[in-house]
Amino acid sequence: MKEIVLDTETTGISVAEGHRVVEIGCVELDNLIPTKKKFHCYLNPERKVSEQALKVHGYSDEFLSKQKKFSEISKEFLEFIKNKRLIIHNAEFDLAHLNHELQLIRKEKIDNEIVDTLNLAREKFPGSQVSLDALCKRFRIDNSRRVTHTALIDCDLLTKVYINLIDQKEPTLDFQKLDQENFMNYNTKSNYFKKIIKPKPEEIKKHKEYLKNNLKKNFF
Repeated sequence: MKEIVLDTETTGISVAEGHRVVEIGCVELDNLIPTKKKFHCYLNPERKVSEQALKVHGYSDEFLSKQKKFSEISKEFLEFIKNKRLIIHNAEFDLAHLNHELQLIRKEKIDNEIVDTLNLAREKFPGSQVSLDALCKRFRIDNSRRVTHTALIDCDLLTKVYINLIDQKEPTLDFQKLDQENFMNYNTKSNYFKKIIKPKPEEIKKHKEYLKNNLKKNFF
C-alpha cells in the first residue's frame, strides 16, 4: 500500500468554534520513499484567521481570500488520497478539520487507514516531548526551514520522523559517483530491510557452555 504523509493548517484550533482549513499538504510514499507526487493548496476559509493561528503559519486574511474554496479542490484531494494509508502527526486534529470541510459540502468522512505518528512517538518515548520539533531534534533532522508552520515543509519533516519511528533508515546514495546527468535521471528505488543472522549450531553450543561456566562464577 502506498502512503500519504498529510498535514493541514487552519484558522484556529476548534472545529466547534467554526474554524476552517487554510492549507493542505500531501506527499506520497512508496515503500517509504517519496514518489515526487504531491498535493498542495491554500484555501479560502471564508472567515478570519485567529491571532494565534496567524502567529503559527503567517497566512493573512487578504492572502487567503484570493485562494480557492475547499469545495473547488475536494475532488482532486480525495482522489489523491484514495485507498492510501495516511500518516499524520496528531491525526485527531487534522481529521476533525478535514471531515468538517467534507461535511459542509455533504461528502462522506475520510475512512482511510490512519497512522498517527504522535501515538507512535508516545509509545516509543513515554514521558518525553513528542512534538514534531522535538522529534526532529531527537532524530537529528534539520528543521531550520520551519520558521513558521507550512504544510509541505511539515510533511517533509514528518516523512523523516516517521521513517525513524518505525526503525527504518532513509536510503543513501553515493552522489560523488554520479555525474550531473546520471543524477538527474537517477530513479532507482531502494528497499528497506533488516538482515537477520542466525547463529550456527556450533556457536550456540559454545555460547551455552560459556553461560554455564560464567554463571557459576558469578553466583558462587
